Amino acid sequence: MSQPYDSLIFDMDGTLWDAVDSYAEIWNATSRELGVDRVVTRDDLLRYMGRPLNEIFHALFDGMNVDAEKYQKLVAENDPKMMPVLGGKLYDGVKEGIARLAKKYKLTMVSNCGATGLPDFLKFTGLTPYFIDTLSNGENGLDKAENIRLIAERNNLKNPAYVGDIQRDSDAAHASGIDMIHVTYGFGKCNDAQLSFDSFAELTDYLTK
Repeated sequence: MSQPYDSLIFDMDGTLWDAVDSYAEIWNATSRELGVDRVVTRDDLLRYMGRPLNEIFHALFDGMNVDAEKYQKLVAENDPKMMPVLGGKLYDGVKEGIARLAKKYKLTMVSNCGATGLPDFLKFTGLTPYFIDTLSNGENGLDKAENIRLIAERNNLKNPAYVGDIQRDSDAAHASGIDMIHVTYGFGKCNDAQLSFDSFAELTDYLTK
């Protein structure tokens, strides 16, 4: 382990909140608008959480005659209209924990969500004051490892750790040269994290002691 950390970079979905039902509604609203006969379920999305929009689209609509460019463009337009209303549910201990962690660490976020996903999350949850920066695949098209490196660079993070919930998060963290902190309550498993916690309260207590 390369502790002590000076900063924490957070994943969003499966780490800080669960908004999968809302995402499903956005995909289904898009399908209805385009006359696509495909209902996207929570379980459908859970299989592909953490991936960029284009990868999720191709996984969900493989073999169907759906215009990929048009569909993804409409999802990207519907997301900022619907998510500020639909939102998601913060995991237990996140609101209090983030406030405590922000007193000790620089906090940022990196996700594979759309361009407005992270700002909308912060506004919906009231957590904006605690984060100094955010970056997503939807903003620049870069993969998570590259965006971890970029956000660390532009905020002068000397020894950050990435907090996430799936193996792809760990792969990205390690590819960018930083530690992975796994939260086991999220959407997946992780085999090589430097630290692992079963609740956000446990993570907070450990990192603030």
